[in-house]
Amino acid sequence: MARSAKEIADLVQARLVGDGAVQLTGIASISLASAGDLVFVEDERNLPQAIASGASAIIAPPSADSRANSKPLLLHPQPRLAFARAAQLLCARAGRKRGIHPSAIVHRSAQLAVNVSIDERAVIREGVKIGDRTWIGSGCVVGAHAVIGQACELYPNVTIYPGVRLGNRVIIHSGAVLGSDGFGYVRDEQTGRYQKFPQIGRLEIEDDVEIGANATIDRGALDVTRISRGTKIDNLVHVGHNVQIGEDVVIAAQTGLSGSAVIENNVVMGGQVGIADHVRIEAGAILGAQSGIPSKKVIRGKGVVFWGTPARPIREYLKELAILARLAKKE
Repeated sequence: MARSAKEIADLVQARLVGDGAVQLTGIASISLASAGDLVFVEDERNLPQAIASGASAIIAPPSADSRANSKPLLLHPQPRLAFARAAQLLCARAGRKRGIHPSAIVHRSAQLAVNVSIDERAVIREGVKIGDRTWIGSGCVVGAHAVIGQACELYPNVTIYPGVRLGNRVIIHSGAVLGSDGFGYVRDEQTGRYQKFPQIGRLEIEDDVEIGANATIDRGALDVTRISRGTKIDNLVHVGHNVQIGEDVVIAAQTGLSGSAVIENNVVMGGQVGIADHVRIEAGAILGAQSGIPSKKVIRGKGVVFWGTPARPIREYLKELAILARLAKKE
């Protein structure tokens, strides 16, 4: 559906310079833009390239205001953010077919709100509750008494174990497994054999969380594993039992969090970070790719980048590397 430049400017709270009646139908990169597309530039030096492109309108920083231009400019202090918000309107997915596909299996005790979509071969067990406008993709399995909120999206072949709770607007990508047993065993010192420790806790995922493809999140052993509001988890991430993840945390691919780790609000983790059991990462810390955090360690420092194994502030880490390099040259 076409939207005017003025509509988009109002939506993203940008200041419009130029013809607000220009119609926009999509988004694109500058190099691939064509008529009807919206593009963005964060650096004013790239503005001439955007102006010369086939795009119909440009989101740009406020400093671009003085540029003479035949195309509408949507001026915003955070162009990338404004572009992402505009994309939600211009790239809205085609409406999914409402209702239950004939091949889906839905237990008669399941409670489905209006406008729920359930695709081919999905299985909805007894006592499940699904909120309004939620989509369950083909091949998904939702275990008994799980609760899924409103406007959630479960892509094909997601597995939700019994009793898991999802808030509103949660997005789960293909192959993710939520609520599986944690890796908990007790060793018999006499025989050397392992006894499985009970894994009867819960998994609770709050509003506006997104979980990547083939990620796995374990339920609590006796308590609860919790993923708080707004957290974004990349593909192939593993979250162990009893882990507590705060709000607006970002975790990149192939990261692993061991049992009972606590990740406070606004933490950022690069790819392949390893978190041992009972670690605490305090609010706002940044862990570089492949960092390792030993058991029971506390990482603190809002906005501080940590790197290496064991992880330490990046300045300290780089100094150590420089010393090692000088020592190697002396040999």
